[in-house]
Amino acid sequence: MLLSVNEKTFKKEVLDASNPVLVNFWAPWCGLCKMIVPQLIQFQSEWNGHLKLVGVNADESLKLASTYQLKTLPTLILFENGQIVNRVDHFQAREDFLKTLDAFMTSYQKCHLTRLLEPQLM
Repeated sequence: MLLSVNEKTFKKEVLDASNPVLVNFWAPWCGLCKMIVPQLIQFQSEWNGHLKLVGVNADESLKLASTYQLKTLPTLILFENGQIVNRVDHFQAREDFLKTLDAFMTSYQKCHLTRLLEPQLM
């Protein structure tokens, strides 16, 4: 089960989080949104402790939908230190979605590796 976040909890759970956060913007009427949930839950269990995964119902959080200029659903946005690191808002097929998850983890690993190496490079 994904942690549900709304406009009141978004800052605490996403922007102020110590780990990177992948936000899944979805809506109850969106068929594709429902289809990707099992993969998101599996993804969450594989990266537990390294990456937080949350869901935002875009219909109930219109201010967030506007702030992040959602054009389609689902939209996945990866945040680290309160900043957007990666964003995907279009999927053609399940394979595209799985490639997207891989891309998010590549982004995360690059950011994480850079943070680990920074003290050694100075």
